[in-house]
Amino acid sequence: MSSTPTSTNRPMVILAVMASMAMVAIEATIVATVMPQIASQLGGLSLYSWVFASFLLAQTAMTVVFGKLSDIYGRKPVILVGIAIFLIGSVAAGFAWSMPAMIAFRLIQGIGAGAIQPVSLTIVGDLYPVQERGKVQGYLASVWAVSAVLGPMLGALIVTRLSWSWIFWMNVPIGLAAAAGFWIHLREAPVTRRASIDLPGALLFTAGIASLMICLTESGLGHTTEAWSWAGVFVVVAVLFTFQERRVADPMVSFELWSRRIIATVNGSALLTGMALIGVTSFLPMYVQVVLGQSPVVAGLALTMVMLGWPIGATIASRSFMRVGLRRLMLIGSMLVPSGAAVFALLHSDGSPTSAGIGSFLMGLGMGLLSLCSLILIQESVTMAQRGSATASNIFSRNLGSALGATFFGAVFNFGLVRHNGGISVPEEQLRDLLQGTAASNVGEAGLRLAVGSSLHLTFVVMLAMSGVILALALLLPRQGMSVRAVEAR
Repeated sequence: MSSTPTSTNRPMVILAVMASMAMVAIEATIVATVMPQIASQLGGLSLYSWVFASFLLAQTAMTVVFGKLSDIYGRKPVILVGIAIFLIGSVAAGFAWSMPAMIAFRLIQGIGAGAIQPVSLTIVGDLYPVQERGKVQGYLASVWAVSAVLGPMLGALIVTRLSWSWIFWMNVPIGLAAAAGFWIHLREAPVTRRASIDLPGALLFTAGIASLMICLTESGLGHTTEAWSWAGVFVVVAVLFTFQERRVADPMVSFELWSRRIIATVNGSALLTGMALIGVTSFLPMYVQVVLGQSPVVAGLALTMVMLGWPIGATIASRSFMRVGLRRLMLIGSMLVPSGAAVFALLHSDGSPTSAGIGSFLMGLGMGLLSLCSLILIQESVTMAQRGSATASNIFSRNLGSALGATFFGAVFNFGLVRHNGGISVPEEQLRDLLQGTAASNVGEAGLRLAVGSSLHLTFVVMLAMSGVILALALLLPRQGMSVRAVEAR
């Protein structure tokens, strides 16, 4: 299945791809920047990380499903359905009246994003050969750059001048424009492939990841009994999931695909990169605002650097991978990520937000190199009939890491708070006042800031250790066969 260049207006389709990806890209910075203010109004601060996790859980679970659907029914209908679902979730999130409601509507957004991201990249792979794809990926990288700059600034401006609801409602005109572009300009050849969709596998996967996330959350809160109970649920569901995937003809997760050496290594790196990225986007703004005592605008600018470094790294990779080599670029990227994480681990309460920005940029630069090289390796190691599923597998890995990372680092943060407070949970009202900037200036408030700073330091140290594993995986990549023309199924 492919889109025929003679009937498809490629420039207009790429503009539609850029518009649809802009909605997902801007969510990464704008929501993270204003989330402390949203949490202070809606309450439920203990559910803070679930606002990110629900989006990522749904996106991750549905990515491989929509990737396979696009292989079966075509890219165009799937991308249009994904945009529609994303916009419904965006409008509803703007009307959220509580933290549980916000989590539910973010989950709907995540389902739509699960179609938008993989199918958009698959469309690019269909329309452009690998020699031209680097230039197009540079255009897509610019979307992340612009979104990285505009997201935090728009978030701070909207919170200051308007209701925070508009950070979600602003997606509507962008989504409608993208849908119109695909509807009018994308033409596809008739699809003849027929296959079944592994919906039981998708449901089991969702249940398994949700149980694992709850287990991590309960563990971080010190609820040992509940944590072990949910761990047991996860094990049972994981066994059922494995059995389901081995018996169906078209599994949600192809063990045959994942058994190839390059794919397994690259996707493993993508998973850990996703965990590190969500750790930065979730907790760096909190560190800058609460520990360093800076404004939301400054926090947004510090976070902007990771989202700015990512497209710069991707652009560098797109222009040089044919000359420098994919393995060398991936090694460079895998060294930059822990370098940035080390800067976070060395931050202290009287430090400068500039240091946080430098660490953000280094991590983003490394992630950008890794992401584009990974995507090219994945797409060029399979046939065109598998391209949608293979592309989705890479995005699935990164989003799975983000879904796990949101809850994992949330658990580390909560554990740090409890440990610093002598085994006693910090009252949510105190944390809410601190985030809102209404906490009383006294010894208790200073102690709370110290507790939050200590917890965030622990979170960043764990992030550094995780980033080191990314480098170890990159070293496992084979020295031979890493050319885009020489990738062999392993």
